[in-house]
Amino acid sequence: MQEHVILVDPKGREIGTQEKMQAHRDGKLHSAFSIFIFNAVGELLLQKRARTKYHSGGLWTNTCCSHPRPGESYHSAARRRLNEEMGFDCELTGLFSFIYHAQLDNSLFEHELDHVFIGHYNGQPIPNLDEVDDWKWMNIRALKQDIRENPENYTYWFKLTLDRVVEQSEKTIFPNEV
Repeated sequence: MQEHVILVDPKGREIGTQEKMQAHRDGKLHSAFSIFIFNAVGELLLQKRARTKYHSGGLWTNTCCSHPRPGESYHSAARRRLNEEMGFDCELTGLFSFIYHAQLDNSLFEHELDHVFIGHYNGQPIPNLDEVDDWKWMNIRALKQDIRENPENYTYWFKLTLDRVVEQSEKTIFPNEV
């Protein structure tokens, strides 16, 4: 079954749909979401994208990313995909959205209006092995240091958003440190 993404204009208004791979080949602006899940001690749940993914395979990234389906809200899509990809569900809060454009591997482009969500979870994920090669909880300071030392190990959008996510969610993530 072919997946379709929702094409949008820069203000987020829907202007149509396109088959997902074609949209990534053409670099068309489309809707997406990124999820960042933190545990009670402020660690971020990372996933290593499966090497078989259509782009950015084998790279570490935030907990989950995907695209809403036509007719599906961002929030519903994020919760659906978190369960499909990482094997759990939790309450999600929207933080911000932004547009980015990047050329990736395999002659593909990401041109997304990305809605960022955070959530809290203290269990162990049960990842879908078709989507995820590995996972780990990581301290934010250690993570930022590793990104500085090994940026090639992380996805483009994750490096682009991490500081803003941490800054905008500090009171929620680190309630005793703020």
